[in-house]
Amino acid sequence: MNEIQRERYNRHIILSEIGEEGQKKLLDAKVLVVGAGGLGAPILQYLVAAGIGKIGIVDADTISLSNLQRQILYRENEIGKSKAEKAKATLNQLNSDVKISYYLFMLDDDNAHEIISKYDIVVGATDNFKSRKCIDKITKTQNKAFVHGSIGEFEGQVSVFNYKNGPSYFDLFPVTPNESDLPLGVIGVLPGIIGSMQACEVIKIILEIGEILSGKLLVYDALTHDTNIIQFSN
Repeated sequence: MNEIQRERYNRHIILSEIGEEGQKKLLDAKVLVVGAGGLGAPILQYLVAAGIGKIGIVDADTISLSNLQRQILYRENEIGKSKAEKAKATLNQLNSDVKISYYLFMLDDDNAHEIISKYDIVVGATDNFKSRKCIDKITKTQNKAFVHGSIGEFEGQVSVFNYKNGPSYFDLFPVTPNESDLPLGVIGVLPGIIGSMQACEVIKIILEIGEILSGKLLVYDALTHDTNIIQFSN
């Protein structure tokens, strides 16, 4: 670690739970973020700021005006542009230590195995159930953690699946809901709260500190600030 890095990550390094060795672990880590929208924006910003060495972004979508109410990584003059491309350009300015790759398509059964094999941890920041099930299946096969988040209206959820042979997404959600029945509205600050929690779980997994949300579903209510943790098993 050079002197510039020691200064950049000083507030990590002075924590006894992290130190220089922990920061080196972050710099060596490889994380794939599936989705660069509401959840993906804060996840990517905090992981890049933390110095995760290699980050992959999977997103086939473009920026729209309605995204800007919550997707604070983007700007008005970027409407119509690729989310993944613009995310990389902005994040490169935040931390040049981090190597960022992007994939301009949806993750599916045909491409997921090869892409996920290049990373240590996968973060689910998508509202697509097909992608979630795909991530769950491949991370379970490859023995990699799947850090899951979801949001709707005023409620958010966070969990970690397939962590050290722990429970999977399918164990918690064996039946896939009808996507047409899901709420479309969401308060703009909620993705920032839930996405930050997901980024925190990623960092904890890499550093092997704290209690990981494996076998636990954290449910957060933005209207009351109530937080409940539901236990589940495989």
